[in-house]
Amino acid sequence: RSTASMGAPLRQIFLLLLCVAGIYSAYLTQGIVSEHFATRRYGPASERFGHLEGLNGAQSLTCFLWAWVILQIMQVTGQIDPDQTAPWTSYWNSGITNSLGPAFGMVALKNITYSAQVLVKSCKMVPVMIMGTLLHQRKYSMAEYVCMTLIGVGVALFGKSSAKGVSSKLANPNTNLGYTLCLINLAFDGYTNAAQDDINRRYPKSPPIHMMCWMNFWTTFYYVIYLFGLTGSGKELVVFCIRNPEAARDVVLFCVCGAFGQLFIFFTIKTFGSLANTLICTTRKFFNILISVVVNGNALLPAQWAAVSMVFTGLIVSSLLKATGHARKNNSRHPKALLAAGKHE
Repeated sequence: RSTASMGAPLRQIFLLLLCVAGIYSAYLTQGIVSEHFATRRYGPASERFGHLEGLNGAQSLTCFLWAWVILQIMQVTGQIDPDQTAPWTSYWNSGITNSLGPAFGMVALKNITYSAQVLVKSCKMVPVMIMGTLLHQRKYSMAEYVCMTLIGVGVALFGKSSAKGVSSKLANPNTNLGYTLCLINLAFDGYTNAAQDDINRRYPKSPPIHMMCWMNFWTTFYYVIYLFGLTGSGKELVVFCIRNPEAARDVVLFCVCGAFGQLFIFFTIKTFGSLANTLICTTRKFFNILISVVVNGNALLPAQWAAVSMVFTGLIVSSLLKATGHARKNNSRHPKALLAAGKHE
């Protein structure tokens, strides 16, 4: 009995380490590849990778196919009751904003460094709290306002200066435009999250993998219309990848990392809860910035390191406050929404 009782905690520790390793390896690798797309030149002609927004379409297709296979297996084995899942058509509207938001975030990499993009996209709680206070008269605890201030001031401090030589790698350095695009990304994400929460409320027994599957289906559908119907950018991307096989390998790696990352997020939420997932994903973003500095030579000034510390201190403390009940429950995101939004934040 004692051996069995000791084995259970060890198994949980092993599973937690597996989740951390899976999420870290998937999204840290994807971060490196994302920065390659924004700063690297491919082939003998030294061409830049155009239409960065198309990467989200390719990733959504990969995630949809991956999730669809798993969903079918779970339905065949009786783990999911199809009668209790949300209609696949219920995701069409959130699929629109799920297509637009990340596209603005990816295009921002032409204007700001990957480190700056990660940091700005980490401050989602700031506009949520500001809008909640101004429009809905919601009240937050003093600790939450302190966390919001740390995050907001940290992002502003980071954007005030940049190390010499870093911005020269970008296609079109423009801090104000890059930050604006990231804020538009956050605004669309806010609507997507609200729409997902509404679906979760109406269909509480619909599993996270179902949302992952059909959210990515609709996102892929809209990207196909945009890339191959409304514009010719899809054809241009295909031709570019054929002309530059190294770019094609980066696209495949980017998509596979996104699909694996979403599955590890799904497993983490299911096994350890949304708090563990939030802390893992938050600390992962810090290492994304660290790797950007070490691997890609995007040096940060001392003031920017201080800004990074402020932002991540605010994020982690905010997550812990929610877990211990100091935060209002209606400000917490549903675990299923965390899964579907776990692409490459």
